[in-house]
Amino acid sequence: MLNVYLSGEIHSDWRNEIINLCKNENLEISFSSPITNHEASDNCGIDILGPEENNFWKDNKGAKINSIKTRKAIKDCDLVIVKFGDKYKQWNAAFDAGFASALNKSIIVIHNDEHQHALKEVDAAASAVAKDQNQVVRILKYILQGSLK
Repeated sequence: MLNVYLSGEIHSDWRNEIINLCKNENLEISFSSPITNHEASDNCGIDILGPEENNFWKDNKGAKINSIKTRKAIKDCDLVIVKFGDKYKQWNAAFDAGFASALNKSIIVIHNDEHQHALKEVDAAASAVAKDQNQVVRILKYILQGSLK
């Protein structure tokens, strides 16, 4: 069983695409991910620990709480897949890739050609840079089954 952490943008259904494609290929993979509910992720700190007048402290509380799950999931996984979307800059995803790299985890990055220059350092730390979810699933199938079909 391969343990895979799915990091990155939360504005598309890419995680479920990978999970479903892997199920279709009968790949034995356990997936984990961060909290993908944007509102919950942003507001967990103030909802749990109380309000803040300054957005810096609101964000700080939420980021620290979210980091508990993220750190554990990255430490426990075998492989991190990081998707950078088109709509927003995913600084948190870049941080996850750096954290995974520091832990010597294998990383697969997904992004389009437009982001190549901005992500060159992340790409350099990755084991593979894919353009889409289908390429990622082909990599996972190759890793687990040695199959290129």
